Amino acid sequence: MVVQAYILVQTEVGKAAEVATAIAEVKGVTLAEDVTGPYDVIVRAEAKHVDELGEMVVAQIQRIDGITRTLTCPVVHL
Repeated sequence: MVVQAYILVQTEVGKAAEVATAIAEVKGVTLAEDVTGPYDVIVRAEAKHVDELGEMVVAQIQRIDGITRTLTCPVVHL
C-alpha cells in the first residue's frame, strides 16, 4: 500500500511560489500549490512506505532554499 501525506510548508516572505515550483519537481510529489493562511505551500506526496516518505521530506524537501518549517500529515486509510 502506498503511503500518502500532506506536507504543510512555511517559507520566507515572498518565496512561496518559488518554493512550490521547486517542490513540484521532487519525485513522489503529486501536487504543490502556494496558498494563503498560516502555511505558504501545501504539498501532496506519496511513497512506498513511511521511511521513504520521511527521507523525501528531510533529504529533499526541507533542503529547498526558502523553506523555514514543514509539518507532515500522513493520510489515514481506514
